[in-house]
Amino acid sequence: MVISLGVIVLAAWVIYLFVPHDEHQDPVKPVSYRVELDSARRAAPYPVLAPHGLSDDWRPTSVTYEPEGQQGAAWHLGFMAPGDEYAAVEQSDQSRPAKFIEDVTHKASKTAKTDTFGGEKWTRYEGEKYDALVLEDPENKVTTVVTGTASFARLGELADSLTSGKAAEEAASKAADEAARKEADKAAEGTDESGKG
Repeated sequence: MVISLGVIVLAAWVIYLFVPHDEHQDPVKPVSYRVELDSARRAAPYPVLAPHGLSDDWRPTSVTYEPEGQQGAAWHLGFMAPGDEYAAVEQSDQSRPAKFIEDVTHKASKTAKTDTFGGEKWTRYEGEKYDALVLEDPENKVTTVVTGTASFARLGELADSLTSGKAAEEAASKAADEAARKEADKAAEGTDESGKG
């Protein structure tokens, strides 16, 4: 049994040794959110928000739209913000906004502080894991939360960029094209370097 284990460990080591690794490659893989944004905008019972005008340093990393989940009709768009901090846009029409806010902010607490972005007053929430900016819109029956490990300045930058119109769709398309171009450039660099002897 010990000999078998030794052979397995040796085989695993040999495989690891000969499989190429790129330790310098960025582990964050940007995603395109254009299709999900279009689908969510058609299906959601509220105006779905997405950023417009953010710099290329904001890399989209996750996107989902769940039409009938535990959170109601829920939209999520996550980013790796500048400084390698996480920030996300969360929206829901859940009938209990306090529960939704608690869930997506990992139990952050409401403060008396507010900030104004896009002409709307956002309430600050502070937590051990995530901070957040929250906008409750009873007219459209939607709660929007910008949350994450990023600073309030970065969360505010994201909140200020949110729009429900064509500009956001164009930004999503641009972000997808830019992510694809960067991946192609990295792949080409890897090919160039591996071809050098």
